[in-house]
Amino acid sequence: MKNLFSISGKVALVTGGSRGIGEMIAAGFLANGAKVYISARKADACAETAARLARTHGGQCDALPADLSKIEGVTALAKALAERETRLDLLVNNAGASWGAPIEAFPERGWDKVMNTNVKGAFFLIQAVLPMLRAAATKDNPARVINIGSIDGIGKPLFETYSYGPSKAALHHLTRLLAARLVPEHIIVNAIAPGPFPTWMLSTGVGFGGRVEGDGVDWDAVGRANPSGRVGTPEDIAGLAIFLSSRAGAYTVGEVITCDGGLLVSR
Repeated sequence: MKNLFSISGKVALVTGGSRGIGEMIAAGFLANGAKVYISARKADACAETAARLARTHGGQCDALPADLSKIEGVTALAKALAERETRLDLLVNNAGASWGAPIEAFPERGWDKVMNTNVKGAFFLIQAVLPMLRAAATKDNPARVINIGSIDGIGKPLFETYSYGPSKAALHHLTRLLAARLVPEHIIVNAIAPGPFPTWMLSTGVGFGGRVEGDGVDWDAVGRANPSGRVGTPEDIAGLAIFLSSRAGAYTVGEVITCDGGLLVSR
C-alpha cells in the first residue's frame, strides 16, 4: 500500500510539454521519479523547459520537438523516442490547439488545425508508439495512455471556439474506443477533462494576451468565477495524472475525469 501512487522508474512521454498543463504534468512525473520526455512544436522552447524541469525537480527530462498536427511530425517523434527507449510506460497526449473567431468569420483552417492536432495527432501517435506501449505492458503493471480533453468537450464553451469543444468531445469518445480495444493487452486508456488553469491558451481567452504572469495577469479574478474560488494548480492536474499512471489507477479504464473545481457541474 505504501507504493500505491508510485511511478518511480517509469518512462513517460508528455506531448505539449513545454508549457501549461503539459509542463505541470511533466513536472509532477519528474518529481515522483519518472524519466520524462517532453514534446512541443517549438524546439527552443521545448529544450529550455526540459532543462529547467530537470534542474528544478531532478531526474532526466529530454526534449523531442515535433509538430503533431502533421503525420510526418508524429512519425518523427515516435522514431526519435524508439531510438532512445525500448518501452513506453506512460503516454500523455496533451498537445492541443484552439481557434477563436465569430461564427460569421470562422475559417476552415480553424477546423483543420484544431482537429488535426487534438484528435488526429493523438490517435496516430498512439498508433505509432503502440509497440513501445506493448513492450511495457503487463497484467500487474499496465502501460497507460492519458488523453487531455476539456470540460468544453462536455459542456458549452464560454468562448467562440467552434472547433475546440467538438475536437475534445471526439477525443473523449476516442478514449473510450481505444480503452475497450487495448485493455485486453494491458494498456489502459483514460482522459482528463481540465477546467480553468493558468495557461497560455486560457490567457488568450480571458484577455491576458497569452501571458501567464506579470502586470495585468489576475488569475484570482478568473478563479472567483469558479465554485472552488480559484483556478487549478500544478498539484491538481499532476496529482490526477499520477493517480491514473500508478497502481492506484490500474483498475480505472475508459474514463473521462473532470478536473475543474466543480465548474462543469455548477453551470
